[in-house]
Amino acid sequence: MRFNNKDDIIALTPEWKGERMKDGRPYVADKYLEALRGMTLEEVWKPIFVLGYESQFEGRLKTLHNDGRKLIGRAVTCSFCPTRPDLHEVMFGIGASEGRKGNYNQWVIDSLVEGDVVVADMYDKIYKGTFLGGNLTTAIASKTKTGGGVIWGGVRDVEQMEKVPGVQVYYRGIDPTPIRDFVMTGFNSVTRIGNAVCLPGDIVFGAGGGVLFIPSHLVADVVEGAAKTHVKDDFGFEMIGQNKFTTAQIDKNTWTKEMLDMLMGFIKNDPRGAEYRDLDWSKEYDLAINGDPNDTQTAL
Repeated sequence: MRFNNKDDIIALTPEWKGERMKDGRPYVADKYLEALRGMTLEEVWKPIFVLGYESQFEGRLKTLHNDGRKLIGRAVTCSFCPTRPDLHEVMFGIGASEGRKGNYNQWVIDSLVEGDVVVADMYDKIYKGTFLGGNLTTAIASKTKTGGGVIWGGVRDVEQMEKVPGVQVYYRGIDPTPIRDFVMTGFNSVTRIGNAVCLPGDIVFGAGGGVLFIPSHLVADVVEGAAKTHVKDDFGFEMIGQNKFTTAQIDKNTWTKEMLDMLMGFIKNDPRGAEYRDLDWSKEYDLAINGDPNDTQTAL
């Protein structure tokens, strides 16, 4: 048993072929994180869902701030279970042998670097399950710059947490008790947040009242797919408003060549299309010309 082990992390994420971080997590480039900040939850969710990743979203969480700010960053995962004396001795001993100081949750916070987000499964423990408070939230802000946390459990010192600049936290509940009676079972391993599964290095996308975990190897495709969805929506809303196409036509997964040609004209000539002019639409044209077996289905 090892915590935050580089070889284990690499073995868990074989689909990632790019650069890795010092601890072995996939390193998704900052340009993709920045691109995601301008996208909606549904735009980002769709490309993942259609590829069969149906257990990546959890919406049964509260937010530290309700001002529309997003939480985006690279996941540092950890999992816990109720305390058991012999198990605690084993796990705490492993941490001590690895040179870790303080309590389990402090081990995780101490490992953070810029751009990280803590993803902690506290097995929905709120009473004595307060993973974050004022001090650790301040530490997160200092280490990650733009990060925060997703806690399937509790938080405390919320008034202090709210004053920490640049942080967003998703959590299950609030309790004044300090964290007690728990054991770490995994650190940068497979972690479950409600109905969602998160691996180390996944990109956390918190927005619209819920959290989506984007598999690292899909992020580039997700960003491109979300961008296409966004510009199609801009174009589609205008076409519906002008009665040029029906909602049924716009909502189909596969557009006709005529519709795509009009979309290309919109992208080329309308200021709203400027940032989408480098996208490759060859796949969409191929489906329009040669047919798509799912072309009777409406878009997700």
